[in-house]
Amino acid sequence: QVQFVESGGGSVQPGGSLRLSCVASGSIEKIYQMAWYRQTPGKPREMVAHIYGTTQTTYEAFVKGRFTLSRDNAANTLYLQMNDLGPEDTAVYYCNSIPFANWGQGTHVTVSS
Repeated sequence: QVQFVESGGGSVQPGGSLRLSCVASGSIEKIYQMAWYRQTPGKPREMVAHIYGTTQTTYEAFVKGRFTLSRDNAANTLYLQMNDLGPEDTAVYYCNSIPFANWGQGTHVTVSS
């Protein structure tokens, strides 16, 4: 089963940007659906953005217009460009395929002044 390794998180001020990466241990070319999720302590993991095929994307309302999901099948990598970050975006971010494979460790994003 493919494994995912997320990276690119960090601490930024409100209004800042980050680009998250999710590298798969194997080819993602045949994985039709993939998504980014996030989780804060005490809350369930929630979907942030979803990609079907190579370019069809959907976004949750709370990130729409600020986040952009993309994939590079040749690099076995999923990306999440996050702009205009706010404190409410503070969370651990994960990627996964749909149906789910094993969850990675995630990457921490902290937005504070």
